[in-house]
Amino acid sequence: MDDKSVLTRINGLVEEEHELRQQLSQGKISSTEEHERLKDLEEALDQCWDLLRRRRAAREVGNDPEVEKAHSVSEVENYIQ
Repeated sequence: MDDKSVLTRINGLVEEEHELRQQLSQGKISSTEEHERLKDLEEALDQCWDLLRRRRAAREVGNDPEVEKAHSVSEVENYIQ
């Protein structure tokens, strides 16, 4: 996945997040449904941002960014800050 594809995915996830919030405010979904789906979206966003950062870092040091692959959600979510 190249940088443009990752950014396209990020934008799609953000759009979906906005749609969920709108659906909640219109009473089309429950807050429980919104929270469950938001959790999934946030994890996917974290995963995409992580991949994009690692691709950019690889490029900065002269490595091939195409070698970088998405890490699992559990790995990304458990990084030590």
